[in-house]
Amino acid sequence: MTEELLIETRDLTVGFPVGGRLFNKKTLKAVDGISIGIPRGSFFGVVGESGSGKTTLGRALLNAVPITGGHATYHDGEVRYDLSTLSGTELKDYRKRAQLIFQDPYAALSPRMTVRDIIAEPLEVMGLTASREETDARVREIAAKCRLNLEHLRRFPHAFSGGQRQRISIARALVSGPRFVVADESVAALDVSIQADILNLLKNLQSELGLTYMFISHDLSVVAHSCDHVAVMYLGRIVESAPTRKLFAAPRHPYTKALFSAIPSLDPDDRGRAQKLEGEIPSPTNQPPGCKFHTRCPHATDLCKAREPVLQTESGHAVACHRWQELL
Repeated sequence: MTEELLIETRDLTVGFPVGGRLFNKKTLKAVDGISIGIPRGSFFGVVGESGSGKTTLGRALLNAVPITGGHATYHDGEVRYDLSTLSGTELKDYRKRAQLIFQDPYAALSPRMTVRDIIAEPLEVMGLTASREETDARVREIAAKCRLNLEHLRRFPHAFSGGQRQRISIARALVSGPRFVVADESVAALDVSIQADILNLLKNLQSELGLTYMFISHDLSVVAHSCDHVAVMYLGRIVESAPTRKLFAAPRHPYTKALFSAIPSLDPDDRGRAQKLEGEIPSPTNQPPGCKFHTRCPHATDLCKAREPVLQTESGHAVACHRWQELL
């Protein structure tokens, strides 16, 4: 039985023109030909270094940045949208169905609004409630699910800790009743103990409200705790994708292995064994030929430098590497 996909992309590309001169313009491909499927009800993780295109991919699936190539579709029951052509009434309807939880809980909330007004704003902007009483009832309902009480609704954001602020941000994202939620590094700014609390809250809300998450992170330990499936991005492309257990048990791409080896260990004998990545991630406006990772890969050959590997899938585990079988 195949999983029903809520979000599906085919060769999705997001590019931005850069350069000020008429004959010296380049295109920065932040997302470069990505094909993924996010099953309904899943906790789909996307990991990679800063500059790999994770956030741009998430924003493209929210229709917050323009899609410049390929296709992305949202399919929920009888509702189906082509995200590359959304506009007008369809776009307004999609805004109710897809929401974003921001990374920084301190910058994401207006200091001049009470918590009640912050959570109620999407309902008022989208016209989802007919009266203030209906709005207040919906705000109280979602606040309770996010472990906020009535007294919290009367306060301003400065009165709360980072974890409490993030619960406010989650309540604001969920108040419109979305089906798809992009969580962009939503626990990165929090203490470790608070991270676990927020992750457990997201998991509980997922089962209670029937949510599908795209969870963007650079922290593999956080991804291992929460996600069902993980896609690894490098320079705008997916280099490896697999169910979480498979990926952590046997990573295949050299980049994924390097990320895993950098996870801190409590075992003193493991210290100093991390595989160091030499150099920096190349500029998206001047990408190397062949495999995009070959400039930093210790296993690169002339084939890697000349020909770009295709994402190959075997038993649900996809990898884009010419030599992955030799390196197992």
